[in-house]
Amino acid sequence: MKLSNLIYRIIFGLMILTGCVACLDELEIDTLNDDSATNLLVVEAVLTDELKTQTVFLSRSDSRLDLETDTVYNPYLTPGATPYDSVTVESGATVKVLGNDGSEYMFTEGEPGKYYSNTQFALQMGTQYNLDITTRSGIGYTSDPIQVMGTAGITDVYAERIINDEGVEGVAIYVDSEPLSGDSQYYRYAYEETYKIEAPLWTPFDFELTNYDNSTDPPSYNLEIVERQVQNKICYNTVASNDINVMTVVGNASAKITRHLVRFISRENFIIAQRYSILVKQFVESQEANSYFGILKDFSQSENLFSQIQTGPIYSNVFRKDGSNESVLGYVEAVGATEKRLFFNYEDFFPNEEKPSYAFDYNCGFQTALLYNPEPPPACSQGLLERIDANIVTYYSAYDATLVPNASCPGPYIFVPRLCGDCTLLGANVVPDFWEE
Repeated sequence: MKLSNLIYRIIFGLMILTGCVACLDELEIDTLNDDSATNLLVVEAVLTDELKTQTVFLSRSDSRLDLETDTVYNPYLTPGATPYDSVTVESGATVKVLGNDGSEYMFTEGEPGKYYSNTQFALQMGTQYNLDITTRSGIGYTSDPIQVMGTAGITDVYAERIINDEGVEGVAIYVDSEPLSGDSQYYRYAYEETYKIEAPLWTPFDFELTNYDNSTDPPSYNLEIVERQVQNKICYNTVASNDINVMTVVGNASAKITRHLVRFISRENFIIAQRYSILVKQFVESQEANSYFGILKDFSQSENLFSQIQTGPIYSNVFRKDGSNESVLGYVEAVGATEKRLFFNYEDFFPNEEKPSYAFDYNCGFQTALLYNPEPPPACSQGLLERIDANIVTYYSAYDATLVPNASCPGPYIFVPRLCGDCTLLGANVVPDFWEE
């Protein structure tokens, strides 16, 4: 729920702004009142003209900071032991989409806060739709009428080696498009990128620790070096875009889109080191939706929450059925959608050049340690048995002084942080159905 995270950041910023109104110009936000910026219903729905299972996300605003993106890898903690998301989902609601042509589509909650249409359906141009929500507590909400305004086709998605305006060299991904039908003037772009990962310090063997009991001194244990039973050298990770990319062709006589930048990736980013794919998604939307996302983009890109720049009203098109004055966040839109996929390898743009590696980003280095720290412990770091038990390291080789020179507490093995020898911490070891080599 990437849009939720952006909205929550805006709410948190507004809470800070509220405490400083004496020195700031008023920021007009239609969806927020003076009482509270928390526990507001957040509605996200991008309903399309594609025949597919449509999705609606429901959650509640929260004053907690967003913890979803935790990019700090701590080699002394078990991977996955820390919270990654502070979204408070809205479960138990009744959700449906109603068309003025008499159509009705029911939704079922498949995951907490995520509601999926019971049948696949596609919005029809010329038909108006309303999203209808009844929460578990019995409160009803509805959206303004929405409709697909137009359609456009992606004619090409392509990548080029460039140096951007900040002087960074990398790969730019562009899209070309042309209108097909209806009012196709306002666009929003998103993407899903999938990249191949190869663990930089992988070996076909790993530790196997059994019967470990650290309540005794010394601890009892059985430690073996065994052949890996799981393929964890090559993985794949898919990440959705989390920025807002809007544009318009108003004033463009041809109404065609040429060389619109969708993504820039530095040549030092390891995600393009092996093989990379991007699925570019194009949405033809209404002027109102384009304005809404444009305002969110302006606010999210503000370098200073205390800027005097006014972003304008943020308008939600969802409201209480009974007319109560309750703020609702988010936006429901109907779009003409299309998508196109691109693949490329690092060598396509940087032939015979050294590939980037995540080894540097995650401090992938050779380590050694005593099997356990005796009592009283010497000036040594965490013992190897304790690290294996916490599943934070993987085997590399028998001890070799040339790999870890000047080690103060050498042990019988060389090991590496698990993330550096096991790619499943960064992706899945199953090849995606769409993948092409």
